[in-house]
Amino acid sequence: MTKFKLTMLSLVLLTSFNMYSQEKDEKGTFTLSGSVDTYYSTNLSTSDIGTIGTLTDVPANGFGLGMANTVFSYEKGKTGVVADLAFGPRANAANAYDGAINQLYAYYNASEKVTFTLGQFNTFYGYEVISPTGNFNYSVSYLFNAGPFSHTGLKLDYAASEDLSFMLAVTNPHGLTAGSNFYGTIDDNGEETYYDYYQLGFQVGFKDQFFNLAYGADGFGYSDVLYLDYTGGFDLSDSFFFGINAAYSNSEDADSGYQGFALYLQNEFSDTFALGLRPEFFTLTSGAGNQTISAFTLTGNTTLSESLKLITELRYDTSGDDIIFVGGKENATGLTVAAVYSF
Repeated sequence: MTKFKLTMLSLVLLTSFNMYSQEKDEKGTFTLSGSVDTYYSTNLSTSDIGTIGTLTDVPANGFGLGMANTVFSYEKGKTGVVADLAFGPRANAANAYDGAINQLYAYYNASEKVTFTLGQFNTFYGYEVISPTGNFNYSVSYLFNAGPFSHTGLKLDYAASEDLSFMLAVTNPHGLTAGSNFYGTIDDNGEETYYDYYQLGFQVGFKDQFFNLAYGADGFGYSDVLYLDYTGGFDLSDSFFFGINAAYSNSEDADSGYQGFALYLQNEFSDTFALGLRPEFFTLTSGAGNQTISAFTLTGNTTLSESLKLITELRYDTSGDDIIFVGGKENATGLTVAAVYSF
């Protein structure tokens, strides 16, 4: 083959490759992921209630359904969208206002360090998340149940370095997606006053340790609610992880709040089995008096395949304030076996 023909062939191949690359860039990148979870639970101490801590709007004392979660993502250039849909009792409990929508947002990567996100996104607050694939335990903590779960609004993420990050957010009161962020008051003369109210959020992260702050409206008629949260963890060895979540919330208008902390002690014994203990101490605070509850959760994670995980959990909750349990009972012991499949 002549030198001229080799040159022409190279030009044709290079042009074809460039056209393919441009076509690929124009189409963007589409990804599909999600999970399905189901479980069996039984209360070993009383039949009056289902297993404590299982996130669901239908407490099960037997076989139960979690949720089917499907996440559609599309990215093209500096922009992208995420539609995170979830169906089932677990999704209903976490997204009572939004139905099937777990997350729904668009984002813009203004630079390698700055990202803007607009829409509904899961909270930056706390250690645990709605999807069971993101948690070591299957049941959730009281700190998680205290909320918030998700926010609807605008946030700015700034990655200052590999170790240091910041986040600022302006959102509706958590749990409200649209049309309900108006707060009404009635004075002694019966005059009604309405005004907009929102929630402000802030996060600073350093080497996987995160301090979170949210202040403003909570969606339940109070506009001065303060949330403080620390979430972090340390690898104490190649197999042992120590995590912590500590949180505080208070509203002067409501004269109530909560505070507490949970530890996450997890050890990987092999590539397919890990064991974790989550002790938690949680207090509801109010002017009428505080009410405290403790929970101890022992969880075994067994990896059956790349996609399927079996979670076996024994949980003991106790409180002398009769704030959770019916019939004046001070404690409850629950056993849960859950199957979580992710794709």
